Amino acid sequence: MTGLLLLCLLLLFGGQRSLACPHLCSCHSSQVNCSSRSFTSSSLPTRFPAGTTDLRLHNNLLSSLPNGLLDDLPSLRSVSLYGNPWVCDCGILYLRAWLLRQPATLKSHLGVNCSSPPSLRGRLVVYLTEQEVLESCHYWYCDLAFASQVCLCVFVIMQAALLVALLVFLRKFERLSKEARRTTEESFTAGEGLRENEYAHLKDSSI
Repeated sequence: MTGLLLLCLLLLFGGQRSLACPHLCSCHSSQVNCSSRSFTSSSLPTRFPAGTTDLRLHNNLLSSLPNGLLDDLPSLRSVSLYGNPWVCDCGILYLRAWLLRQPATLKSHLGVNCSSPPSLRGRLVVYLTEQEVLESCHYWYCDLAFASQVCLCVFVIMQAALLVALLVFLRKFERLSKEARRTTEESFTAGEGLRENEYAHLKDSSI
């Protein structure tokens, strides 16, 4: 009996969560409006009500959509995605694949244009070839690899400079140590000579 009650509670609260309107969005019936909220790809809600039929995501700061975001909305009939700075690199592959699966009558692809890289700027995401997307991925990886190489070179140069500074310091310290040792020996020798002279003088005086 207790197990049945817990199951009912889980179903009840789970259903309420699935019907909850995402934070910062407005909902009316099966329409979810998340447009013009300055959402980025990382701040965009990760779930929408399961019964959503009209989803508005236009005029935000989206550069890509998280993988699987729209796959759990079987009732979806309309999505507006225009007015976002889409970055057409590897991160755009999910959105491109989702758009390709939609019927032409849905028209979700309208206004979904690449903002970067420069070679693809203005192109409709849905019409990009897989080769073009992969080339943009390689372009991004090359930039990252170049930046990594620059950072590595700077690190090596800094290490070399520190090593040179350490060697200079050790040589200077060795030179100072030798001078201090020589000065100490000379002082000791001079002291010994002075004491011998004083002893000889006292010996002569006593005679």
